[in-house]
Amino acid sequence: MLLNLGDFREDYNRDELLESQAEKDPFQQFARWFKTAVQAEIPEPNAMVLATSTTSGRPSARVVLLKEVESESFVFYTNYESRKGQEMAENPHAALVFNWLELHRQIRVEGLIEKVPATMSTEYFQSRPKGSQIGAWASPQSQVIPRREILEEQVRELNAEYSDAEKLPRPEHWGGYRLRPHTVEFWQGRTSRLHDRLLYTLAGPGAWVISRLAP
Repeated sequence: MLLNLGDFREDYNRDELLESQAEKDPFQQFARWFKTAVQAEIPEPNAMVLATSTTSGRPSARVVLLKEVESESFVFYTNYESRKGQEMAENPHAALVFNWLELHRQIRVEGLIEKVPATMSTEYFQSRPKGSQIGAWASPQSQVIPRREILEEQVRELNAEYSDAEKLPRPEHWGGYRLRPHTVEFWQGRTSRLHDRLLYTLAGPGAWVISRLAP
């Protein structure tokens, strides 16, 4: 055995999640919990695991940053030619996980992916720090490169080319996605591992059914 982790235990006793207290809409419930995470000064509370898969069911996951919550979707941005971009193009089914350990809370989101309009991607891209804009141009994300110096040289060349510009044009291979959920689960840790789990299931446009799941 390389590592024995059986003694790592955490007693969850911070809060509860009851149907009588929950919002009727999962986006409102998310906003409430996110505000609490910000107030608790959790580092990067908008960090989320994005899980995608190929059409054959081979999964992959990584942490990305949520950038906007709309009335019916969660929005994030990335390189369209990355592994996740290619998988989302093949298979639009995806999942998100927010894990706020300090609050003993987790949110799971499952739904369908679509690209945001190009104008929306451009507006967000040009609002980023200039260094991040240059990085998006310089990096062939998820591709094998022989050494880091190639990226650094690309960055130097782009800095020279756009030395007088505050904003760069958006690369065609970079932009936003929105995930439109059909289920959202809120998990609150409780004592003795009898956790609270409320599942919101989309029953129609703007209509959600709330169910309690056994822990």
